[in-house]
Amino acid sequence: MQKIITLRTDRRSGLYDITNAVVTLIKASKVKTGIASVYARGSTAAIMIQENWDQSVQNDVVTLMNKLVPAGIWEHDHQDNNGDSHLKAGIIGPSETIPIVDGNPGLSTWQNIFFCEFDGPREKREVVVTIIEGH
Repeated sequence: MQKIITLRTDRRSGLYDITNAVVTLIKASKVKTGIASVYARGSTAAIMIQENWDQSVQNDVVTLMNKLVPAGIWEHDHQDNNGDSHLKAGIIGPSETIPIVDGNPGLSTWQNIFFCEFDGPREKREVVVTIIEGH
């Protein structure tokens, strides 16, 4: 099964919790054992598994990425002023693979799935979720 999650982002950089949308797709697939691949379309976005107790960890991720990869100093900025966005997305990576255990994502209590926006705001971002049944 493969479906696309569509979301809108409201700031240049931020993490957006898409866990519930992925869980809904896993439940709809009726797969009990397998994997869910979660993939961000776009070269300035990423997918990350991270804690969602409160906003602090998400804020810390954005702060860290801004310190590691500052804006405005990259060769690609001459094309469309988002060189840092490409580099941040590349560091984190476009996808995560999540085990499906007893029909649920195999996440721990504190793990959630986040879409990472590094070049927003955007009216339409897409995440491809592919669910594969194991044997």
